[in-house]
Amino acid sequence: MSLPGWAQVTPARRAHVERVVALLDEWAGAMRVLPAERGRWLRAGWLHDALRDAPLKSPLAHGPAAAERAAQEGERDQGVLDAIRYHTIGYAGWDDVGRMLYLADFLEPGRDFDPDARRALAQRVPTERDAVLREVAHRRIDWVLRSAWPLPPETVAFWNALASR
Repeated sequence: MSLPGWAQVTPARRAHVERVVALLDEWAGAMRVLPAERGRWLRAGWLHDALRDAPLKSPLAHGPAAAERAAQEGERDQGVLDAIRYHTIGYAGWDDVGRMLYLADFLEPGRDFDPDARRALAQRVPTERDAVLREVAHRRIDWVLRSAWPLPPETVAFWNALASR
């Protein structure tokens, strides 16, 4: 699989997507994920930012737009669609594909902020996924709060679900 023909991405965004997919594939191997589940992770990885560089009204609109387009093009796996739709904000109803995409999107090695800490977190995912997921969600929520932006209700519900585990 690769980016769909309808994707609207810059070369830099394409490179990001490729790094996300590579990280998901690496984790799937390390975690001995079954081939069908691995395929779900990789489909979500390829599709999550497919419309990131499309002219949309909001920077957060690319996830829902890509999920809608993927469904129109035949993606029927609700877990994959939910992973794509909510990958930037979190979602309490996620199965593993959503959780793994959320992690890979944040921890992929091409991002330039806090590389050593993010690399250490990425290395822990195969054995400590849930602990790393809470740490990543905390970091992302902290950034939103420091930016003085409102937290989407989905993010609050996601955090509450993680905190109650």
